[in-house]
Amino acid sequence: MTSTDLIGQLRVLGLSTLATRVYSQLLDTGAATEAELAATLSIDAAEARDAAAQLVEAGLLRPAPADTAFTPVPPETGLDILTSRAQSALHEARVVTLNAYDAYRRSGLGPSGDDLIEVVSGPAMLQRIKQMAKGAQRSVRRLDSPPYYANNTLSNPREIAQLKAGIEYRVVYARASLERENYLEGNVLPCIEAGEQARVLPEVPVKLTLVDDVMAAVSFTLGEADVHAVTLFVHPSSLLTALSGLFELAWRAGLDLHRDGSSSERRLTATERRLLALLAAGVNDDAIARELGVSRRTFFRHMEKLMVSAGAANRFQLALHAANNNWL
Repeated sequence: MTSTDLIGQLRVLGLSTLATRVYSQLLDTGAATEAELAATLSIDAAEARDAAAQLVEAGLLRPAPADTAFTPVPPETGLDILTSRAQSALHEARVVTLNAYDAYRRSGLGPSGDDLIEVVSGPAMLQRIKQMAKGAQRSVRRLDSPPYYANNTLSNPREIAQLKAGIEYRVVYARASLERENYLEGNVLPCIEAGEQARVLPEVPVKLTLVDDVMAAVSFTLGEADVHAVTLFVHPSSLLTALSGLFELAWRAGLDLHRDGSSSERRLTATERRLLALLAAGVNDDAIARELGVSRRTFFRHMEKLMVSAGAANRFQLALHAANNNWL
């Protein structure tokens, strides 16, 4: 894993942005007291104390008595703890979803199973998804992952039109989505520029679209789609509520793919912004160069220019500068 991956992965594993900044500062400059951290990072002493306490609780810092320095410790144990928590949370969300449906099915209080869930396969899946999305009135939430069934185009004019009409979109993209050729430039970034709120995770548990809290379409991600090429359309029920909770859990864990209203004095080019977004998502160098349509040599020239602008000695410091200055 590259140093650029670290900041994003720690947030995915549950650390707050402030805790990540504190941890990065300690790795960069060595042990520091609560007061020194507050002064260096321009935060309140209470914020520094809370962030350090989170890192201590996660096993990444050694506990420090009053007025003594916090010191990073070997991270293996702490990372195991954070990873286990994240895996447990996602597993629990899936179990809750399954249990909610089983309880509803056994209760016999609601509509029949045929009314609760539609099972659609083959070419009809795409048409049914389009119909559902077209009917959105307030919001659309989506966990986005391959495979994609509309292979003839990468653009998404319907979403852009709905965003202009005031419909809210929140999307969590799997890393595999951004590695699809031209998908970031042709689909994702135009939607973000139109107002979509976007985050990214290394992977998402299912493909999911929720429309207005009244219907969901759920199907399998790339690894399972060849075996289970079906989409389930879920109507209002405990299962729909559980799917909504699953999305919100993934949303909280995701890393911002892009923020509007940058406060940075450095005006980034479109290529630089795409490069930083892909780096933050953990995409490898070759895939980034291919997505940007440049050679590896040109890619590294872009990287060098960004690092000079940020005053960064390595990718980790570049990631910190990009996060702190709203470059992403």
